[in-house]
Amino acid sequence: MQGFAHVLRQSRWRPQRQAVALGTLSLFIAVIIGALYLAQAAATSTMGRQLEEMITLRNELEQENERLRGEIASLQSVPRLLARAQELGFSAAGRERIEYLTIDGYNPNRAPIVTVVENQTEALPMYEEDFTGWLQQQLDRLSGQFESFTNRGEDE
Repeated sequence: MQGFAHVLRQSRWRPQRQAVALGTLSLFIAVIIGALYLAQAAATSTMGRQLEEMITLRNELEQENERLRGEIASLQSVPRLLARAQELGFSAAGRERIEYLTIDGYNPNRAPIVTVVENQTEALPMYEEDFTGWLQQQLDRLSGQFESFTNRGEDE
């Protein structure tokens, strides 16, 4: 009887312990889920900020590229190149300053020489190989290799 009373005394506290344990477990799970949510939100916001900075940098680089393209175009303009050539001491060549070279034997007014190439086509051999012929050829090669291997072993 005393054992039964002991069990009854112990069983009175069991529902309270279960409720406390369940409440503690729920709180622990809520804390873990909250921490995971906060970590994910922080990672997402950090990634968004980095993406925003990269987009800003890309836009600045595109503007710099366009500025440099404009600068290159202005430097390559014909009036600018002519002015720069004059600064370096170059001048336009007139007729009196052009030298012509004469090459002996060269006639620019000659008729073009056409060489006729004869069309020599050789008859191609007929392709008559089939699978059985190819297989027989492979077997002959294999047997020849096998014979040379066995003959080499006998020579030694």
